[in-house]
Amino acid sequence: EFLEAHLEQEMLRFTTAGSVDDGKSTLIGRLLHDTKSVYEDQLAAVKKSRVNRAAGGHVDFSLLTDGLKAEREQGITIDVAYRYFSTARRKFIIADTPGHEQYTRNMATGASTADVAIVLIDAKAFLKHGGLLPQSRRHTYIAALLGIPHVVAAVNKMDLVGYSQESFAAIRGEFLELAAQLGLKSVEMIPVSALEGDNVVAPSTAMPWYEGPTLLEYLETVPLRVGEVDGPMRFPVQLVLRPDANFRGFAGQVARGVLRAGERVIALPSRQETTVRRIVSYDGDLAAASYPQSVTVELEDEIDVSRGEMLVSASGADAIPEISRHFRAMVVWMHEDPLVVGRTYVAKHTTRTVRATVRAIRHRVDVGTLEEVAADRLEMNEIAEVEF
Repeated sequence: EFLEAHLEQEMLRFTTAGSVDDGKSTLIGRLLHDTKSVYEDQLAAVKKSRVNRAAGGHVDFSLLTDGLKAEREQGITIDVAYRYFSTARRKFIIADTPGHEQYTRNMATGASTADVAIVLIDAKAFLKHGGLLPQSRRHTYIAALLGIPHVVAAVNKMDLVGYSQESFAAIRGEFLELAAQLGLKSVEMIPVSALEGDNVVAPSTAMPWYEGPTLLEYLETVPLRVGEVDGPMRFPVQLVLRPDANFRGFAGQVARGVLRAGERVIALPSRQETTVRRIVSYDGDLAAASYPQSVTVELEDEIDVSRGEMLVSASGADAIPEISRHFRAMVVWMHEDPLVVGRTYVAKHTTRTVRATVRAIRHRVDVGTLEEVAADRLEMNEIAEVEF
């Protein structure tokens, strides 16, 4: 019963974001430590480490996630570190991402599958610089760009500003203004001290003026995304299966919505219409399959469907996506060689690869100001709307 209950628990993926030295790795280390998710030998090794940047005799919890030698030497996060832990209410996968502008692409990669983005803001640095740092704005912008449904701003190092309610209110006002500008709908603000443990797992006695949830309470109760189940059905074909002359099936993963046996579907881009005869799985035939199940579909008619093509619901005009040879997309460029207008690239289109040529760079975003500037190329870590 215990194992079954554990298997049935919801899985929440979340990522950390923010500027350099905001305390992302320390916060994750504190979260793991206070939820009893660190083995004794791991904790002993961290306590004995010759690298310890935590003052006042504290344990340097950042060493629990910063495992690379270069990360420990420099006191920064370079690569994405994935950690797993669970509580009685949920299971979690953490992506601890770097804050340096040089590693923005690593942050975007780690955040791409997240349900929640934790944006850390250094309260002392905010007061020193008179506002949010550019990298904090950049990471919040990327979180919005990736469609992460929930963002929580963890205002860290409150112990260094005397647990000041006025300082938190100033940070809260500026961040909520940024969130509104980016169209973020679900935003939570939590004052924390990763070093001291305030409002991470246990409520803080030093900030009685804060009446909201702790970070762990928020993560345990925030609703998981359901858009992939509720939206119109999408079934990209990954493989055509023909084991014998009596069976021809199309294997893939339901990318959105619910696929039902007996449903009328349209194959794109050919627009041929047919009916789902069977939905075959390892456990036998299913009456329906939903995101993110992987199944094999057998159709009533012998229509031509190949890898990379897609089955969509035939019910309602809104269910059918637009078909075009041109598209625009917001791009975070991740390669050392710049993206250049006129150059041809390989694009992943559902489950196949195609060639795509850059026709124009419409808008490059200055993330520090969120203003759009003209450009004919994209350097690494820059963001722009590109027409292909």
